[in-house]
Amino acid sequence: MNFSFGKKTSEAVGLDVDGGFLAAAVVDDGSIGRLASAELAPGVTADGEVKDPAALSSALKDLFRSHKLPERVRLGVANQQIVVRQMEIPMIEKLPERDAAVRFLAAEAIAMPLEEAVLDYQQIGAFEGPDGGVRERVLVVAARASMINKLLEAVKGAGLKPDGIDLSAFALVRMFADPVEVTPETLESPQPARVLCHLGGVTNVAIAAGPICLFTRPLQTVWSADDEGVVSSLAEEIRLSLDFHMAQPNAIPVNSIVLSGPGATDELVANELEARTGLPVSVGEPLGALGTHTVPSHEDPSRFTVAAGLALGVEAA
Repeated sequence: MNFSFGKKTSEAVGLDVDGGFLAAAVVDDGSIGRLASAELAPGVTADGEVKDPAALSSALKDLFRSHKLPERVRLGVANQQIVVRQMEIPMIEKLPERDAAVRFLAAEAIAMPLEEAVLDYQQIGAFEGPDGGVRERVLVVAARASMINKLLEAVKGAGLKPDGIDLSAFALVRMFADPVEVTPETLESPQPARVLCHLGGVTNVAIAAGPICLFTRPLQTVWSADDEGVVSSLAEEIRLSLDFHMAQPNAIPVNSIVLSGPGATDELVANELEARTGLPVSVGEPLGALGTHTVPSHEDPSRFTVAAGLALGVEAA
């Protein structure tokens, strides 16, 4: 997902509107530049969607002015107003023809009027079809335009300039994937798959093989350290996501789970989730290969995983 709004610049900020807080990250030449976060008042967002654009604008304005951050931002989204589907199409070299083919199939596969949606896709695999011809798999993302517009309204109201919008799940994949270039060869023989689960304002899951996102969805489970049954609910939703993933043609088996986000800092969570899912569970380094040596002492590194991944997307664009 790579909805662009103007000229790219390496000075764009990865901005995560998590729900309980705002997190902003600048990544320069593969290393952390600046990080800043701020608490967000209750009711400004809910379930990953903006409910009060004016209040969000005010909070963003205060954060960016007080920390003197660049005005161009790269945004992440993760909520129930986003539909993600795998589809297969013939291998099409010409981009306009491939775009048209994806949009045609998406009109039938996605339960959302395309005139009300913003649509994009990502190539995730290639294989030989029954007729001997080469086909490819694409991960199609459709986001309800009204949801996107509310987020943009708030961001522009703060005097910021959106450089693009990405799926928060794609940001997670960038943070935890080994640095392997996506080529026709990696699409044909991808790495083993892992579940990436972010425990933040929205509980977000991605299944990825190296740098390739195969599946993603926000979960219904709302993370709370005070809820004794939350790990049980989380494990059940992860199992359902794995079942859906493995039901896809030629699905890549999953061999582990990686946790991130503020809710992942409790070691007991990883241990219980491992016992309930039967898969090895680890807690990822909050900033992946970027390290934490430049994180201000008063900041929690786990707040910045998605924001830094969004900023890495700016560098890659």
